[in-house]
Formats: sequence, C-alpha cells, structure tokens
Amino acid sequence: MQPADRTSERRAWMGELAKASCDDLETAWNALPEKPDWQWLRKPETGLVMVRGRAGGTGGAFNLGEMTVTRCALTIDAGTTGYGYVAGRNARHAELAAVFDALLQSPHGPDLKKTLLEPLAETRSKTERRKQAKAAATRVEFFTMVRGED
Repeated sequence: MQPADRTSERRAWMGELAKASCDDLETAWNALPEKPDWQWLRKPETGLVMVRGRAGGTGGAFNLGEMTVTRCALTIDAGTTGYGYVAGRNARHAELAAVFDALLQSPHGPDLKKTLLEPLAETRSKTERRKQAKAAATRVEFFTMVRGED
C-alpha cells in the first residue's frame, strides 16, 4: 500500500471515530478481548478552533465562528501513536478515538476494520438516512405563477 493510500485510509477511519457516538466506542472497547495499556503523550484537553466557511461553497473564505474540540494523543504498548480529535467536550470520546486510532495502525488493524469501522459506518449511514427521511417529510414545494401582462 502506498503512503498516500495509508494517509487517506487513516483520515477516513479517524473521521469515523470522531463522528461515532461515545457509547458506540465504549461498547466496542468493552468487547475487545485484550485491552492495551497506553501512556499519555497529551491528556484530553478542550479548546476552541475557528470554523471557516465559503459563500456558496466556492467564494472567498470567511471566519464563521468558533467550535469546541477535545483532543488527546497516546502511545500504546505496541509502539503505535494514536490521536483523537472530537467535536465537543467529551474527554472519554477523544480518549477512545485515540486508542482505536493506535490499534488500527497495529497488527490488529485489519480485524478492527471489520469489527469496528464497518459497524460504525453502517450505524452512521442509518442515522443519516433517518434524518434525511424526516427532513423530506416536511419539505414544502414553492412555485410561482407568472402573470400574463404585455
């Protein structure tokens, strides 16, 4: 696997870990047959990041506002380093995301992709479909009639 492929793959799983609920990650943690020990590189800390937007998605960038983020970094005994960045103030969510990030880089990674990432992606997909269906049910169609003036 090329380094660029690994980078995009890691970016994808870190996104899944950040978007997953803390309860889902806690359930996955409790289901692990062997839990790794780790050492903190940076304990969970909460701060603010500036969110930037673009008018119409393509216009000039502007500062939209600030968002609370919790981050941490750790090293598991296998020697891999994991990072957790999550929206909000949930330190446990950031901690679990970092542990799973490290485990996914270890020799256990291929097994975890099947048992952790695929169910998380499916759960998120179902939640998104449910939200879209709820929004579609309240959709209102507007149309304008043109007057026939000369």
